Amino acid sequence: MGCDGGTIPRRDELVRVKKKAEQKDQVAELDAKWKHCAITQEPLRPPIMACELGKLYNKECVLELLLDRSKFECASSFCHLRGFKDLKQLNLTENPAYDKPKNEKGDGYIDTNIAPYICPVVGIEMNGKHRFSVLWKCGCVLSERANKEVKGQICHKCGTPFSAEDIVILNGTEEEVDELYKRMEARRLQAKLEKKAKKAQKHKAPEAAAGSASQESESASTSKMPRIEPTSSLNGLTNGSSSHTSKLTNGKADYKARRVNGKTEEAKKPKSISSVQDNPKASKVYKSLFTTSDLAKNQQSAHWVTFNPQYN
Repeated sequence: MGCDGGTIPRRDELVRVKKKAEQKDQVAELDAKWKHCAITQEPLRPPIMACELGKLYNKECVLELLLDRSKFECASSFCHLRGFKDLKQLNLTENPAYDKPKNEKGDGYIDTNIAPYICPVVGIEMNGKHRFSVLWKCGCVLSERANKEVKGQICHKCGTPFSAEDIVILNGTEEEVDELYKRMEARRLQAKLEKKAKKAQKHKAPEAAAGSASQESESASTSKMPRIEPTSSLNGLTNGSSSHTSKLTNGKADYKARRVNGKTEEAKKPKSISSVQDNPKASKVYKSLFTTSDLAKNQQSAHWVTFNPQYN
């Protein structure tokens, strides 16, 4: 019935053992993350966008998702995308050794480790085997090795200053994605608070202007109203008799009355010059132009008997 002829059965042939769980193909997984869009799994093509969680997208696919989410079954996984303000266009460095994919043949070797983009500082290919990050302020993509070797708070590609919170790891682990999600919520909350503060300042500015205008109008109205100024003579108080006089003034001094020795007297008006000839400031030439001058008075005039037109 078998097992003769010198055959030696193995244990797995006689005893049923548990099957090992299926493992993901790491090469295929990295290829799907780093070379394909996270929404439609289409090959990445410029312009390439990245979200605050470090996922890569095609710009056209993101636009379609934002316009109509019902077209995509995985739309619930991208609820953190509210608009293009939540995305950043990547500033990538092309790999000079990369050739565009050609028709695959069965007898040819296909190198899947060659990536279309590299790190501008170290030259590492962005194929998933090395960690890369994007600077959220400028959008430049650098490798983690470059950030460690060349330390500083300035982008090594464009020179834009940045902080540690601006570094977003691309295609990170689950723990890193959770940390990026918390950082994203904190950044959005800070943006809301700043927006509210700006609105409050805008509303306060017209209110302050209106308040100052009302104060100015009140002060102007009070200045226009007549004031009652009481006047009292000190001499009357010393003599046992008090005399109070009041005058209505419109905020101006009354030139007709003045106080002399505690008594109000009418001020004398300045004398007006009646004739030009009496003006000491006028010159003789100017005075001679008028009929009141001596030359005009001594000038001969025509008589009714001897009429001469030269005197007219």
